[in-house]
Amino acid sequence: MAEMTSTTDWRAGMTVELDGAPTLVVESNHVKPGKGPAFVRARLRNLQTGAIYERTFRSAEKIPAAIVEKRDMQFLYEADGSYHLMDTRSYEQLEVSAEVLGEQRRFLQENMSLVVTTYKERIVEVELPTTIETAVVQTEPGIKGDTVSNTTKPAVIDTGATVQVPLFVERGDRIKVDTRSGGYVSRA
Repeated sequence: MAEMTSTTDWRAGMTVELDGAPTLVVESNHVKPGKGPAFVRARLRNLQTGAIYERTFRSAEKIPAAIVEKRDMQFLYEADGSYHLMDTRSYEQLEVSAEVLGEQRRFLQENMSLVVTTYKERIVEVELPTTIETAVVQTEPGIKGDTVSNTTKPAVIDTGATVQVPLFVERGDRIKVDTRSGGYVSRA
């Protein structure tokens, strides 16, 4: 039997099982209205789909806890749409599909350190570092003196992803990119 948790004890960062899926509690507010019973309004994120939603529960309602495990892993390589990762402690190798990685797979670099969340021995989430340092492989030449404006241009980085960069960034420059938004951060 799964361990049960009361909605009144929920805190940000806890994981529970809702509708058969591991769900992260993003925010939880206990509300005591003037009339009627108290309730808990929670902002939740489904770890399998990434969907964020709000839901209301009765106060002290019992919900099963989801036991998730976070492991430090290293990205090795991609082959035939499967991404191969290695546990940095046990050296065990795992495969993860492109669907689990989602759009962030555009920023994977060989030997990159990742944090992998598993639920019931299945990978449900892969976290990349917040920023990566990468080289610009292809972009239009910059215009001399155009360093102040907020105008951007597309640039292809060494992972194959296209990001918007300021006009002064040129081919061969090393830049920092935010892996969550895919946006340019600074020169490296």
